[in-house]
Amino acid sequence: MDLIENARLQAEVLVQALPYIQRWRQKTIVIKYGGAAMVDDALALQVMQDIVLMHFVGLRPILVHGGGPEISEAMKRLGKQPTFVQGMRVTDQETMEIVEMVLTGKTNKRLVSAIHQQGGRAVGLSGKDGNLLQAQKLESEHDLGFVGEVKQVNPEIIHSMLEGGYIPVISTVGVGSAGESFNLNADHAAAAIAVALQAAKLILMTDVPGVLSDPDQPSSLLSEMNRQQAQTMLDSGRAAGGMVPKLQACLTALEGDVERAHILDGRLPHALLIEIFTDAGIGTMLK
Repeated sequence: MDLIENARLQAEVLVQALPYIQRWRQKTIVIKYGGAAMVDDALALQVMQDIVLMHFVGLRPILVHGGGPEISEAMKRLGKQPTFVQGMRVTDQETMEIVEMVLTGKTNKRLVSAIHQQGGRAVGLSGKDGNLLQAQKLESEHDLGFVGEVKQVNPEIIHSMLEGGYIPVISTVGVGSAGESFNLNADHAAAAIAVALQAAKLILMTDVPGVLSDPDQPSSLLSEMNRQQAQTMLDSGRAAGGMVPKLQACLTALEGDVERAHILDGRLPHALLIEIFTDAGIGTMLK
């Protein structure tokens, strides 16, 4: 392919993206980042490129992240064995200190730095900054320690960052009424932030193709779901493991008037751009 033909094809791609740029310009998009895409450096670089491009064409992306694999790795290095109950990390005081150290001190700053390397401007926040994510202990039949749930979102600091031209990067450590730290599920935290900001989209990036009608058959991917289908999948037990909080988060967002919720395979190169700026779409969209 000669240079002129290659340039023509690139121009066609840009023109095809124009209606989507116009539609989503100045709209807030909350992106929860996790799974294998987060620990693979090459994929992480592509995700940051996508977010910076979204920012420069006029969208308002907000990145919310967890860091489960990195937390577990840090715990093991410190001689502490990770323990999970129904998919949730049992978080005693020592574990909470490790969680906060990894999420706020390491993972968050790594993502901020990656955005800067791609020409964007980002500010790292935790849920404790500006009382962004006020939390309370998650009530459960098992004592999970400092595992919390979002009680209230105070989005003023996010608005300030967006108005200043920055991309907010938020680690999911919440703050209790006595100033104590809580470990929050990143899917649920992202949904709460999306509702508080009346976002146009909540996008959950993970390491599975999307929602499968048959978990053992990748070809059974559901490209679209409505709320009733998602609730039925939860009630019937067909959704299991990490898909449960993702579907719950999507329902929370939709019930809070977020326009669309998406579960995307973050292992696919430029998954965000394909979902937002093309007709094709990938993963599962809930509406």
